[in-house]
Amino acid sequence: MAKKAEAAGKPEAAKPPAKSVAVTPVRVLPPAAPVESEFDRIFDRMLDDFRHFSFPSLLGPERWWPSRALRMQVPAVDVYEDKDAVVVKADLPGMSKDEIEVSLTGSALTLKGEKRKAEEIKDHDYYRSERSYGAFSRTLALPADIKSDQVTASFKDGVLEIRLPKTEEAKKKQIKVAVQ
Repeated sequence: MAKKAEAAGKPEAAKPPAKSVAVTPVRVLPPAAPVESEFDRIFDRMLDDFRHFSFPSLLGPERWWPSRALRMQVPAVDVYEDKDAVVVKADLPGMSKDEIEVSLTGSALTLKGEKRKAEEIKDHDYYRSERSYGAFSRTLALPADIKSDQVTASFKDGVLEIRLPKTEEAKKKQIKVAVQ
């Protein structure tokens, strides 16, 4: 090539050495992805809470779903199982143990409570009011058969922990499978 460039009367320009560049794959999420995942989480939770019960028709004259201003949001929960028990942890900040009711019916665990407004501020203009007050009820389907006479609950630092010991039949037995 150098000979062709010289023959044409033009000197060949020196090429810089090639640089190696590391390329890191980037996962680009659409701008609405966080909102969509939050809606998915909310609807999954809602459907999980309501699949065991029948409610009046949404189109009927009854209003069974109170407005957000009148109800406390249902508490966030973790449900997991270890080798001996199913464990439920519920976030109930700002509540006392006397305001919480835990009941067990068959394989459904129900948490109920009411968070009351401590004081009513009069003659003031609110700029923002986001704290929720009111009653809540949340029923969870249990993933295993439990010993209902041995259920324990404790409440500390706004977290309710319920331990539901599993029956012997419900305890998972580990079977070792040989990999070939």
